[in-house]
Amino acid sequence: MPHTQVDEIQRARAKRLRRETTRAETLLWRHLKADRLGGIGFRRQSPIGNYIADFVAHACKLVIEVDGESHDFEERIRHDERRDQWFASRGYRVLRFSNDDVMKNLEGVLLAISQVAEQAAPLSLTLPRKGGGNPATGGAHPTTRNELRKR
Repeated sequence: MPHTQVDEIQRARAKRLRRETTRAETLLWRHLKADRLGGIGFRRQSPIGNYIADFVAHACKLVIEVDGESHDFEERIRHDERRDQWFASRGYRVLRFSNDDVMKNLEGVLLAISQVAEQAAPLSLTLPRKGGGNPATGGAHPTTRNELRKR
């Protein structure tokens, strides 16, 4: 993913949010950091455009938001919907969990994240080396080599 410049105000906000995490965010981060969830690399409090995502895995374009009680108000819900639409317009899928979900059902939250990340993860295909294959076999594909022997 190409690196985009983050202005100093956003960078400072993200740093402050990393220092002031909620208990639920801290608990979830323990399971997401260091590629612990299926080898997926997550970042926390990461600036993306004008927003700061609680957690993001750029490789599978997944944003995870952990919401407190302040997200229960109608104005905040509309703001979250606009934010989710902005992320979606850039190809990101957003999963939202309440602090309560994380604190009382961590295993369920991790399972949901894992399933969505697995579905969204790009396929990693191994391509043959330049020259057509294994150098020990003369470069030919094993099936091709066997077919040639039969003739």
